[in-house]
Amino acid sequence: MFKPALYKVALLALILISACAINAEDKEKSVYPKAIIETNQGNIELELWQDLTPKTVANFISLAESDFYVGTYFHRVIPDFMIQGGCPNTKNPDRSDDGSGSPGYKFEDECYAPGAELTGALENDADANIVWTTVVMPYMQSGVAIDVEIRDIIDACNQAQSFGPFRAKTVEFYKEKTGFTGKVTKKGDLIAPVAYGTLCMANSGPNTNGSQIFIVTKKDGAAWLNGKHTVFGKVISGMDIVHKIENLPRDSKDNPLADNQAVVSKVRIVRD
Repeated sequence: MFKPALYKVALLALILISACAINAEDKEKSVYPKAIIETNQGNIELELWQDLTPKTVANFISLAESDFYVGTYFHRVIPDFMIQGGCPNTKNPDRSDDGSGSPGYKFEDECYAPGAELTGALENDADANIVWTTVVMPYMQSGVAIDVEIRDIIDACNQAQSFGPFRAKTVEFYKEKTGFTGKVTKKGDLIAPVAYGTLCMANSGPNTNGSQIFIVTKKDGAAWLNGKHTVFGKVISGMDIVHKIENLPRDSKDNPLADNQAVVSKVRIVRD
């Protein structure tokens, strides 16, 4: 028998479920800001993983919105590996310094999710290395006058060729000496692998990120770079343009020839 009351309840539930599904779909679509790299070879659209790598995405967006990338070109292209760009030196005619430029600062990697907080004694070399890369190295790269005790410890480590002298002090000692106020954490899970189509930070070692980026073109990824380069987005449209750029005629340093460059005219940030 037809029961109007039950029918209305069922219909209302169906409407609510449909609305929730639509809202979830809209949320999924708007989770990430997008970047469109406009070049003379075509456009590349990327999504930026701001929830996973907030500092890296904020840096990229800031540089893009200040037109830092305008006039740069992808200066290193290696077929079946990657294309690299974002160096401000590519704006000048001297090709010899391509790849060595920066925005004038460096910032830390975001390769791993935070693990357990590290405090007290440094019980092993792995813990010492975390304090070194998280606390001491950025301090030394900041340009301030290096504390005498820290310099003596580093000299002792160099002489001993081990972390032994470094481990003689606590986490708190290094935080106090360097003015570091954040938490020091052990490595958690890898945030994202260096996979096909991902957008990654180029660097010259741990915690030396600036403006240079690369996009992976190797179909099975570059697992040997996992944990060494921050992965902060992926290509969602224009991978054909990426492959076009990776195959541009290039010199012995993998720098595209002057009349075959992929020059950036704009990096547009799109927020849904």
